[in-house]
Amino acid sequence: MMKKAENIIVGISIGDLNGIGSEIILKTFEDSRMLELCTPVIFANVKLLSFVKKNFNLTLPLHGIDKLDQILPGKINVLNLWKEGVDLNFGVNDVKIGEYAVKSFVAATTALKEGIVDVLVTAPISKFNIQSEDFKFPGHTDYLDQELEGDALMLMVNDNLRVGLLTDHIPLSEVASHLTEELIIKKIETVRRSLIQDFSINKPKIAVLGLNPHCGDGGVIGTEEDVLLTPTIKKIFEKGTLVFGPFPADGFFGSGQYEKYDAVIATYHDQGLVPFKTLSFGGGVNFTAGLNRIRTSPDHGTAFDIAGKDLADFNSFKEAIYLAIDIYRSRIRYEEISEKPLRVREK
Repeated sequence: MMKKAENIIVGISIGDLNGIGSEIILKTFEDSRMLELCTPVIFANVKLLSFVKKNFNLTLPLHGIDKLDQILPGKINVLNLWKEGVDLNFGVNDVKIGEYAVKSFVAATTALKEGIVDVLVTAPISKFNIQSEDFKFPGHTDYLDQELEGDALMLMVNDNLRVGLLTDHIPLSEVASHLTEELIIKKIETVRRSLIQDFSINKPKIAVLGLNPHCGDGGVIGTEEDVLLTPTIKKIFEKGTLVFGPFPADGFFGSGQYEKYDAVIATYHDQGLVPFKTLSFGGGVNFTAGLNRIRTSPDHGTAFDIAGKDLADFNSFKEAIYLAIDIYRSRIRYEEISEKPLRVREK
């Protein structure tokens, strides 16, 4: 029997311990009302988090557990993934600390796959110090794409502003070579489906940005729009998806055009994230759309420059929890009317 949309178990990976991850997690749950929305499970070590809690003069009670079958509703559960002490040096990019970030993330992902936790919220990591022989991924999204069913797509969300990407963590010099008709069709369909099942939008309208300045100006400064983007978008539109474009990226956000659409798809990382963070920084959420499980994260990084100084704004992390819960509930509603039920943790 499908689980009801209450007492949702939120798995939380600790992120980089020398960054602001543990601070924003604990500050979020300092508000006891959060426990009325969900049951958190932090994948880390309770002694370590007790030290962090003391460092920031927080009072929230932590419930240490050694096994996931010990999770208690109404408690801030901390799974003891390791027993040894860890020396924290806030603001330092440390490969050893990166190993703990990976250990937390992998364990939390496993719990998500097994349905022990309902959703996953990840604290920020350093893409530099997580690299090893055992973990060769640019970041969270690429690993989740391997481990979970579906096709991962980075979708940045802030209220009704949603920005997705055709390509994400690749060098700018390689963007054009990665764009293919197959990729464009697949990513637009991922966004369309996510808008329906995750955001309860029945007939979503999607805008696509051009790759080149002024969409190539008729081929004068690039041909990707005329040769690839325009005909592919037309083909998708003719099959019933409300997709429009390509639009010149330079004035699209400043003119407010984005407000006419349920999602905007950028061709590369900074084309989408620069305007998104300008409009939403501190309140936006990174959602990994297209997968059979739900993962969100704050829209910022480790913030080594302010780590340990009691300056971190936890609003984006809190919004990431809210969005994960909202999407979980939306998927339950979608399952109720869909002929192809989504897998949801049973009671």
